[in-house]
Amino acid sequence: MVRLYKLLPDGRRQIVGFALAGDFLGLALLDRYGVSADTVTDAKVCRFDRRVFTGYMDGRPHLLRRLHELTSHELSLAQEQMVVLGRRSAEERLAVFLMSLLKRFTRLGQGSITLPLPMSRQDIADFLGLTIETVSRTFTKLAKNRTIIVVPDGVRLVDRARLEALAAG
Repeated sequence: MVRLYKLLPDGRRQIVGFALAGDFLGLALLDRYGVSADTVTDAKVCRFDRRVFTGYMDGRPHLLRRLHELTSHELSLAQEQMVVLGRRSAEERLAVFLMSLLKRFTRLGQGSITLPLPMSRQDIADFLGLTIETVSRTFTKLAKNRTIIVVPDGVRLVDRARLEALAAG
């Protein structure tokens, strides 16, 4: 897992996403990138020279279409994240985060009732626009009402229907 973030001038950090295996990072038209990245877990990456990659894509329109689909999906996720940050309660934000992560792990063939959370509570707070205390209280609340069980390095989804309902708002 790779954490994608932007540092604000006052030193605060906004996490804009978490990349998983197979995700494409660093696609930028300019020579500068809008976000920084660092690993949360061990990761293997592959780097492409921009000119070589552009030349490779020029001869393969089907790959260019696929890259366009991935970019469009990324834009949709960013728009949804704006809604989550702007209009959702802490409990709904955490539910959306957990369900989204579950969906992504499932696509990778790693879906189960135990959802790994290799990132820190602070990372989750910085992604959801919450304080670490609010994230911890919300995990506790979801555990008390038997929606999840907090386990080492993750959560077990006990009442997935309730979590989905919270995520739906």
